[in-house]
Amino acid sequence: MFTTLVAVLVALALGHVAPAVAVALRRFALYRRWLQWLGAHAAGAGFWRSGQGWLLAVLPLVVVLGLLQWALDGHLFGLPSLLLGIATLAMCWGPRDLDRDVEAVIDADDAPARHVAIAQLQSAGGSMHQDLPSLVEATVLNALRRWFAVLFWFLLLGPVGALAYRLLALLAEGPMRALAAVDTVAGARVALSWVEWPVAQLMSLSMALVGNFDTAYKAWRQAHGNQWAASTVFLGAVARASVSAELREEAHDYSDAGMVPVWRRLPELRDAMSLVWRMLLLWMAALALLVIAGWVT
Repeated sequence: MFTTLVAVLVALALGHVAPAVAVALRRFALYRRWLQWLGAHAAGAGFWRSGQGWLLAVLPLVVVLGLLQWALDGHLFGLPSLLLGIATLAMCWGPRDLDRDVEAVIDADDAPARHVAIAQLQSAGGSMHQDLPSLVEATVLNALRRWFAVLFWFLLLGPVGALAYRLLALLAEGPMRALAAVDTVAGARVALSWVEWPVAQLMSLSMALVGNFDTAYKAWRQAHGNQWAASTVFLGAVARASVSAELREEAHDYSDAGMVPVWRRLPELRDAMSLVWRMLLLWMAALALLVIAGWVT
């Protein structure tokens, strides 16, 4: 747990203090070369081009990291394992900084700049529409794929979990999908949906806790979040409902106080990013409590 706290702080700081280093670290050039090698040498293999071909793309690199993780365990008071965890999470985080991308959309002054900023915001997936509800949904979905899913699987499986998720996401929804067959990408997308489903459920619960619980719960139910399905559609519905409820409450508070609301550009997008930060703080606070409990016992 302590490793996770330190690793998350390093990953967040790296993107703000040294964004060029973060981008270079998260290119996954080795993974790209591995997929190119598979395309050149396993082109005739039925398994690589099947719906399960993503296993061949992901597992070898994950196994190598798992062996390294096992070899470093218990040495030098855990320092090598700590450094491996920090490096892996920093590499799998992102690849872009979500708050910077949101601010770029808000600050865009003309249509071309806005189109570029929105494309960067939606780089990890989501609707390609540019209306505000779609941008709110894209913000939360990108938070899942850039931050929360990596953090969740890192907590469960350590560096192996974070790397496995990132490689799968790159193949299913990232730039690496162009290097694989259609059936392989389709199978990776199904697997990614199941991998992201528990994370989306926890994020929905987190939004309910840091926002309006009744509104989030109703949206979750109406979007069939209570069903077992390879889908995270309910997460976008909860995000849209939560943002709308918070903006209504803010306007009501201004009205009760006899004040005119302060004009802000794209308040829905600002509120969505604020909601994401509050969710991350809630997760970090829970981790900190677990760390303290571990030290006490």
